[in-house]
Amino acid sequence: MSKNILIIGGTRFFGKVLVQKLLDAGNQVTIATRGQMKDSFDYSVQRIKVDRKNEASMLEAFAGISGFDIVYDQMCYTPRDAAISVKTFAGKVGRYVVSSTIEVYDHLYRKFDRPYREVDLDLNSVAVDMTHPWDIAELAEQHYGLGKRQAEAYFYQEGSLPVVSVRIAHVLAGPEDFTGRLAAYVQRVYQGDPVLYSNGHGKSSFTNPEAICDFLCWVGEETFLGPINSASVGEFSALDIYREVGELMHKDIVSQPVVCQINAPQLSPFDYSHLHMMDTSRAQSLGYSFNHRREWLAELISQHIAAESKAAQI
Repeated sequence: MSKNILIIGGTRFFGKVLVQKLLDAGNQVTIATRGQMKDSFDYSVQRIKVDRKNEASMLEAFAGISGFDIVYDQMCYTPRDAAISVKTFAGKVGRYVVSSTIEVYDHLYRKFDRPYREVDLDLNSVAVDMTHPWDIAELAEQHYGLGKRQAEAYFYQEGSLPVVSVRIAHVLAGPEDFTGRLAAYVQRVYQGDPVLYSNGHGKSSFTNPEAICDFLCWVGEETFLGPINSASVGEFSALDIYREVGELMHKDIVSQPVVCQINAPQLSPFDYSHLHMMDTSRAQSLGYSFNHRREWLAELISQHIAAESKAAQI
């Protein structure tokens, strides 16, 4: 059955994949963005130009709209964003799906010798600080996990929206990935640079764009509420990524363990000195089957290798 769906965001990274999957399923899709990036959806989608971080802009943009069956919020980063959503959509939404992150657990790093479960983060006890300088761009990466955690807390503590917060594992993608995180591994191995890592057993959780969008589509069709973890089967560490890149390039990597960071990766993207994984038992108990890293990781790395080789020939 076709649904009336709003996506806040949807013009970059895996948001574009989500839009296309929802369109392919026969849904009526509206995307709400600042209108600064072109998209390839032509007349398939409706568009609303809005400043998601501006309350007046949001209220004006959606004032004349009766509601949506599902809202996918790809752009909620802070409790201020969450508060704007509540004021804008309370009573107008059948299901509000917020894209959250594994980094909501960053304050629990090194406190568990097992993957994080949704219940490990007690959102009722999270203090929401609206006075924090959330909108200073220079601090965006520094307070990313904190902002997402407090955004989730605001939604559930306030209680006006039927919210599901999808805690997404690290998303790895091909050369189109603007973060350049997987590309960094390929570049280092391609150039023959030494591989420094903190702990070969410091594994984390990952997923790919297709997989997370399949999961988001499934969430939209279900009825459960609350936080839920999403990650592919087959966790791996920074050293594991280096090794797979080396195997696919048929090159030996020179690896060196380094005793360093306590809290965050510094040697390379996703380099953790301790386990930093999510338990996906809740989703599985609700009937979802996740893909395995072997279904996509080697293919993505191969795409980056081809791109690096092409760049070297220019």
